[in-house]
Amino acid sequence: MSTLESILIGYALFITVISFIHLIRIDYWWIRIWDFPHLQLTILSGIGLLAWAVFSRNTEWPMVLAMTGLLAALLYEGWLIYPFTPLHRKQVRYIRRPKDGRKESNLIRILNANVFMDNTHCPDVLKLVDKYQPDVVLILEGNERWREALEPLQGDYPHRILHPLENTYGMLFYSRLPIQYHEVRFLIQDDIPSIYAQLKLDSGQVVHFYGIHPMPPSPTEHYRSTERDAELLVIGKEVRKQKEPVIVSGDLNDVAWSHTTRLFQRVSGLLDPRIGRGLYNTFHAQYFMFRWPLDHIFVSHHFKLRRIRRLPNCGSDHFPILITLAYAPEPVVKEAPKPEKDDLEEAAEIIERADSNG
Repeated sequence: MSTLESILIGYALFITVISFIHLIRIDYWWIRIWDFPHLQLTILSGIGLLAWAVFSRNTEWPMVLAMTGLLAALLYEGWLIYPFTPLHRKQVRYIRRPKDGRKESNLIRILNANVFMDNTHCPDVLKLVDKYQPDVVLILEGNERWREALEPLQGDYPHRILHPLENTYGMLFYSRLPIQYHEVRFLIQDDIPSIYAQLKLDSGQVVHFYGIHPMPPSPTEHYRSTERDAELLVIGKEVRKQKEPVIVSGDLNDVAWSHTTRLFQRVSGLLDPRIGRGLYNTFHAQYFMFRWPLDHIFVSHHFKLRRIRRLPNCGSDHFPILITLAYAPEPVVKEAPKPEKDDLEEAAEIIERADSNG
């Protein structure tokens, strides 16, 4: 066996292991980080198989075993990514503009932007808001400097929930729509806020809005994912009881295909507008090859989608995301996720584990 083939076997073993290691239900960061790069691992698996076909074609058992692992990884990664391609059925249906051009009273346009607390491109964010005219602006990582820089928004956004913090978890919420009721809540960690607001559309319909930004598992943030997962699932269980329309928006510090995010969807019953449309990778804005969807907007079955788009970067490590939704409920939605097997028990266990170690 040549040196090149030995390298190829080692490469295949490494890619295969990191492709499947996230299936181990351990919440330490060095396991959970492998939830993220599945798009990249799909490409790397394909490169390994292509290298074998071009440079080796060795059919001895070590090589065949290694290539079988790569093929299994490629198929598995493809299965994870597939729902976020146009080949998959859309989870949130599209709704057209009315042909007569009449003003719509059931629309809500949301701009979700993790601005990166140390970012100095504040005027660029103001320009973005001015250009796209969202009804709701959720700013994540907003501190006091960002609050002051965004004061020009206050004229157009009379309804505000401002909770600046210096720990990269501050939230600044601006709304043209009236806020009937709101809370700044600390669901799991004392220094990680989330926002709950009841918004009133022009039609009079009330929408329950949740803005969240849990702490990620990483060597610089938190050694485990339990607290992040628990915050998502606390909201998921709360949303599950809601009968009125719901929107959950924010930087979840988790990817759309992870076990936790899919569990959150099944527990909450919320829909992902990206399914059947695209990944809309929002992080990392500076590195093309290291991007995945960290910023999310989930909606209840009451909504249809007018448009979703990733906006230009404004100096942050995240791209903003803009979505236009129409309140247009249907009595039955086949695509709505539902709990499977022990989902509710698993959610309760994660929340209890976070509470017991809080």
